[in-house]
Amino acid sequence: MSKLSIRDLDLTNKRVLIRVDFNVPLSVDGSDNAPRITDDTRIRETIPTIEYALRRKARVILCSHLGRPKGKPVLTMSLRPVVDRLRELLDHVLGEDENVAFSPDCIGEIATEMVGNLEPGQPLLLENLRFHAEEEKNDPAFAKQLASLCDVYINDAFGSAHRAHASTEGITHHVPVSAAGLLMEKELTYLSKAVSDPIKPFVAIIGGAKVSDKIDVIDSLLDRVTSLIIGGGMAYTFLNAKGQTTGKSLVETDKIDVAKAALDKAKKKGVDLLLPIDHVLADKFAADAKTQIFAANGPFPADWMGLDIGPASIELFKKEIADAITIVWNGPMGVFEMAAFAKGTNAIAKAVAANRDATSIVGGGDSVAAVQKSGVADKISHISTGGGASLEFLEGKTLPGVAALTNK
Repeated sequence: MSKLSIRDLDLTNKRVLIRVDFNVPLSVDGSDNAPRITDDTRIRETIPTIEYALRRKARVILCSHLGRPKGKPVLTMSLRPVVDRLRELLDHVLGEDENVAFSPDCIGEIATEMVGNLEPGQPLLLENLRFHAEEEKNDPAFAKQLASLCDVYINDAFGSAHRAHASTEGITHHVPVSAAGLLMEKELTYLSKAVSDPIKPFVAIIGGAKVSDKIDVIDSLLDRVTSLIIGGGMAYTFLNAKGQTTGKSLVETDKIDVAKAALDKAKKKGVDLLLPIDHVLADKFAADAKTQIFAANGPFPADWMGLDIGPASIELFKKEIADAITIVWNGPMGVFEMAAFAKGTNAIAKAVAANRDATSIVGGGDSVAAVQKSGVADKISHISTGGGASLEFLEGKTLPGVAALTNK
């Protein structure tokens, strides 16, 4: 960690603005039609940072975006439903009734007045940053208004660190000091080690639908890993690059040359690039499709498509994972949303968790969901909260929200 951490600062009686990621899924149900949080993971992940600041008698101001309201207030994307859940979580860790205030705007007279009325050790949540178009435009005047609310700026929203927005990058030009929160610090510590100083054998598992979404991270990882496992829809582009036809499976024909280049690079680097050796085929893209296991090296049946890795591939990948000391996993092995095609992804989740000697880092929505659904989340060294941000970090890109923080 070359950046200042919240641990390095005196927060007592200071106005501390913490950029959090409360972009949680909401659903409207019940007779009152009130939005309810369906997954509070992002709120829970940043509680240690908020608790840290409150225990040191900081006047805590929390800001976040939620959804894509396109620069104007949208009632269903208000952060107001977060207040009650945040209060419950803080009551639990602090052991007292916590009064979480809520400002109906993130800038302006009301926000300024509510910040001015904060007591030491009291939190205030500001309304959705993206109700102002200036947030995503990284407007300097908007960033300056946010900065005027605080003495110290803390970024704990790793999932938004790859965006140069007013609340992640612009604000840092108008505050005396900018530091990483505990969650941001944890993300950077684990991911930095995987990028710059991984202990080998280092196994990366990359899945998902498209090569185009992951080619940069694949290229970057080939410089670092001992072996690279590729699953999901992108595996069929790689198999086509090796000369195998794959029926109606998803193939990016314009990326076959890119896949060939990755295969060549792996060979030159001495990296073992593992592709599925058998497949769960379906006669249509549907939960009730007919299925078969296909294990031959030849062409797939013409009207069938691969939607998951097969049992032999699972065993091959499990063996590779068992020998690793560093593991990075991003992306599912199949169409994880459908139970018939989730076996591969769930098996990988359990294999990663079973290797207790390894430092394991899991990122990406489906991979994280698989780990949680399999009940092995507590056996993973680090579950990243930032899908896009963690991918860009692993690609070696500079994240604007990280670069903007004050150096130690």
